[in-house]
Amino acid sequence: MTFDLQKMTIMLDFLYFLKRSFLIMSLRIHDLFVLCWKKINGASCVVSKMTPIRLASLGSAFFVFWLVALSIVVPAANAANEDPAFIKLGAGDVGSCCADRDQAGAFSIEYRAGPDLELLHIRPSLGVLGTTDASVYGWFGLSGDIFFGRRLVLNLGSAVGFYLDGEGQDLGHVLEFRSGAELAWRFDNRARLGVGITHLSNANIGDNNPGTETVMLIYSHPLKNLFTEK
Repeated sequence: MTFDLQKMTIMLDFLYFLKRSFLIMSLRIHDLFVLCWKKINGASCVVSKMTPIRLASLGSAFFVFWLVALSIVVPAANAANEDPAFIKLGAGDVGSCCADRDQAGAFSIEYRAGPDLELLHIRPSLGVLGTTDASVYGWFGLSGDIFFGRRLVLNLGSAVGFYLDGEGQDLGHVLEFRSGAELAWRFDNRARLGVGITHLSNANIGDNNPGTETVMLIYSHPLKNLFTEK
């Protein structure tokens, strides 16, 4: 596969458009449902910022978005990708790029499933990130790989999780959505070393949505499973 910067830019723009469209659509469906329900019951038609229905709508949009977007974007030629599960270790900083906040160190650990849990080139993951100003974010995510030859791999992913600000930045809500990309070099033993950039925001479900970015150096160690090294 030949690297084409223009095509990659269009592809990432398309992913962002799909993500925003699904989120907006889910919120509008939720608001319409609540409005109709309250009218039927003769109550005030004021829609709250967050309800269980809205939470369910956002969760559904998150999964539908990746089932549609990654099944389109990730080439079918990668269906034979047999890279194993990974333990991913990251170190970098938060707030150094595109965010109005003080900088802080950031560290993460993530488990990304192997081919046995792959669906439409998409694999699930679980991870946690901590910062030197005591912020903590734990997430469940979905991601897919795009290969440029045997060595260069672009991983696109998104996640939903819970955020505690500690002494760090207030992101407006405990529920936060994470999206990002990682460009990595793939070694003979299938380990990877790369740079990842992620964006964290609450998708406007809170009273404010400042968002923040994280830039990290990430090492992915291949595993046969979570406990046994391949």
